[in-house]
Amino acid sequence: MNNNKILITGVLGFIGYHIAKKLVDEGHNVVGIDNINSYYNVKQKYAKLPLLGIEEDSIWPNILYKSKKYKKFEFAKIDITDRYNIEKLFQNQQFETVCNLAAQAGVQYSINAPHTYIKNNITGFINIIDACRNYNVKHFAYASSSSVYGNRENVPFKETDNVDKPISLYAASKKTNELIAYSYSHLYKLKTTGLRFFTVYGPWGRPDMAPYIFVKNISNGKKIKVFNNGNMERDFTYIDDITAGVICVINSKKLYNYKIYNIGNSKPVNLKYFIKTIENTLKKTAKIEYLPTRQGDVLKTFSDISELQKDFQYKPKINIEKGIKKFVDWYVKFHS
Repeated sequence: MNNNKILITGVLGFIGYHIAKKLVDEGHNVVGIDNINSYYNVKQKYAKLPLLGIEEDSIWPNILYKSKKYKKFEFAKIDITDRYNIEKLFQNQQFETVCNLAAQAGVQYSINAPHTYIKNNITGFINIIDACRNYNVKHFAYASSSSVYGNRENVPFKETDNVDKPISLYAASKKTNELIAYSYSHLYKLKTTGLRFFTVYGPWGRPDMAPYIFVKNISNGKKIKVFNNGNMERDFTYIDDITAGVICVINSKKLYNYKIYNIGNSKPVNLKYFIKTIENTLKKTAKIEYLPTRQGDVLKTFSDISELQKDFQYKPKINIEKGIKKFVDWYVKFHS
């Protein structure tokens, strides 16, 4: 049983929810915050609250709600860009570990709404990391992204690769997070760990991401748009493998002053094969509209996970066939 108090930001997001749920199941002391924004359907966010034991009819901002299911879980609707209430939370809680997963997600949206990314991913990030410094947090872990690698031809992507050419503002905001973390580690000896996630999919996945859109449209007999004529490869990583890796990092006593890890499956999958696997699972044929490459899209992602393996014996377990089956089963159940 662990009595360290952990803060998870973005707790009702895709990855945040899974990590919080696993931690509270293990008996950890967890506070989760989320601003419940409407970037995608808020119903999918609110649906997670009862699973975490938060059963109030309405959630008021900046109030800490106690879980009816987990003795050691509390939730508050707080926006990480709200510096005053973030400071108040840190002042009252004495967190040992903070895992920042709150961010404005989405590569394509960043092309049209750059200010949203600066506000959430940079101003919000500095509010959290600065509160960690001011309130003696021992370890700050945060979500980065494989998008920082840009359109690289050399694969697999290593943490030591140059990441100075992000091709979307989303990627640039994540690269900025890593730079800020480095400064804080250097100046204030705050231990920081950045996690570069590679195309995460699975139950409770984001509705704006390709896996969700493909399953939804193929299920409903609607057309799917496939860019670059399907000539793309993604290091699709099942959510349980991501969760296991993040929790190893959160629980670890072996902390570096500043560290970045790739966290992926390390087995890139061709987009056409990914669609074929969904078709086989749903027993339906996709109606495909092939389109040219979009701005901001990278053609291939492939993680070198040897650092995470060396330090935490990290080993992804779920292959693409098994992962899609689990995702489709959840999708059908959730939407029934």
